[in-house]
Amino acid sequence: MMALLLTYTPSRAQGISGDVIKIGIMNDQNGPYADNCGLGSVAAAKLAIADFGGTVGGKKIELVIADDQNKPDVGVAIAMRWVDNEGVDAIVGCSASSIALAVQDIMKNRKKPYMLAGTAGSFFTNDKCSPMTTQWVVDTYAQPKATVKALLAQGVDSWFFLTVDYAFGKAWQADATKFIEAGGGKVVGSVLHPLNASDLSSFLLTAQASGAKAIALANSGADFANAIKQAQEFGLTKSQLLVPLGLMISQTHGIGLKDLQNVRLTTPFYWDMTPESRAFAKRYAEATNGQLLNEGKSATYSAITHYLKAVAAAGSDDGDAVMRQMKNTPINDFEMKNVSIRADGQVMRPLYVARIKTPAESKYTYDYYEITGTIAPDDAWRPASESACDLLKSQ
Repeated sequence: MMALLLTYTPSRAQGISGDVIKIGIMNDQNGPYADNCGLGSVAAAKLAIADFGGTVGGKKIELVIADDQNKPDVGVAIAMRWVDNEGVDAIVGCSASSIALAVQDIMKNRKKPYMLAGTAGSFFTNDKCSPMTTQWVVDTYAQPKATVKALLAQGVDSWFFLTVDYAFGKAWQADATKFIEAGGGKVVGSVLHPLNASDLSSFLLTAQASGAKAIALANSGADFANAIKQAQEFGLTKSQLLVPLGLMISQTHGIGLKDLQNVRLTTPFYWDMTPESRAFAKRYAEATNGQLLNEGKSATYSAITHYLKAVAAAGSDDGDAVMRQMKNTPINDFEMKNVSIRADGQVMRPLYVARIKTPAESKYTYDYYEITGTIAPDDAWRPASESACDLLKSQ
């Protein structure tokens, strides 16, 4: 674990415990999800803190970093040590949902903000919502919703799921299944595969034998990349459609346009959308030896920036006070404008429909997406009327 101490100035603010604002970054830094966030999110966090001036009201900002190794016991041990012994005030997580659920309980009990910048389980803003948790990227409800609806409209009405065997994949499959069945489609089968499985051949052959028009990939990271490449090798794409239910642009980069060209997806952020996003992506690349700015890394910057603004406005790092301020203040930065945080912790950002370009269409570095539409927040996220979150019912 590493620590980064930024600019220190004389003490002025009141209500800052330990005279320091300490933020933890926890994610997979060497495993199958390392490209989603990993050390790239650490770089985004450093930029956010530097842009804030390194202090809040004269109190220094400290960043601590840990690799959860995709193991719940490791993630829980880190979170408990951070908040109980090391004075960590908030955690930005991009962990597997199984880890994040356990960490969320710790943060709720200790009244510490927990910002999800890459974890996708929809239950975090539904039946397992917490007053201390905010969801910054996408979840397993919103992202497949648009994809499924679009394909059903094109006659793709039979589906098979290739799903990673833990909470995240199962939630993704369950949410997508609801949209498929509500739209008149049918799920003809599914298989569960282990996390970080290098050989998916038997699972893909089962999917191929199902005869389903669409094979939905309810996985991410290295598992998703392996599924795409091995499906191409087996010739699945000649007769069946591979449907990613969630896809970060860093995965698009790793797999390549040749295998992913013309795939449709939904994304919360694309680096090449506006002059502001392009300018920040350039800064990020310069700070990371040319890395691509993806959805999780940009959300890490946004979450930390908004958190620090709330600490400054509250004059305190008290978790309840900071969360009230975060939810009462619109998010404004290079990727979001006047975006609110709902009582359940959902960042009510718009989503964008995109098509992955062909190799011939891509004209410069990381020129991967054509944005073809915008989904308004109220159409993208789970309606409050359908939610099991008590935080919404108490409004």
